[in-house]
Amino acid sequence: MIERTLRKIEDTLHLAGCLSLVAVAVLINADILLRLIANRPVQIQFELTELYLMPALATLSLSRVFRDGGHLALDFGPETLPGLWGTLLAKARLLLPATFFAAITFMSAKFAWGAFAHHEVEYGVIDWPLGWAYAVAPLGCGVLVLRLIHDVFRPAEPDLTR
Repeated sequence: MIERTLRKIEDTLHLAGCLSLVAVAVLINADILLRLIANRPVQIQFELTELYLMPALATLSLSRVFRDGGHLALDFGPETLPGLWGTLLAKARLLLPATFFAAITFMSAKFAWGAFAHHEVEYGVIDWPLGWAYAVAPLGCGVLVLRLIHDVFRPAEPDLTR
């Protein structure tokens, strides 16, 4: 049940991240075309892209991409070792990044909470509330922490190559 729920959350956030990428492409191209054809920029394009869409596309897909094995990695040792040391190393390879991303989640959540509490705003054509802009980082990183911790305690899959 935990795996199924986590997958649904990851898939939903991944969809939001992908839609953010599409929105960035549409807004930037619309801005370019309107500047070229009508000499009128899309007034909200820069702030919307910079404050909301770029952080969303950078963080919301983290857990889903990790689950799918899509991240680049630098391996400094064998991926699997036999016995107890292999199990401990495999779990450490998940717990170390979980600790790092937990710290990012905590600090970014604290930052977002402060923006909400102080009603921080980016002034422009529209007054952009910054709390919502900052909230995507702890959301995406927090779900990645849940995925990493879940994978630590998930039973090992049987080796079918023998």
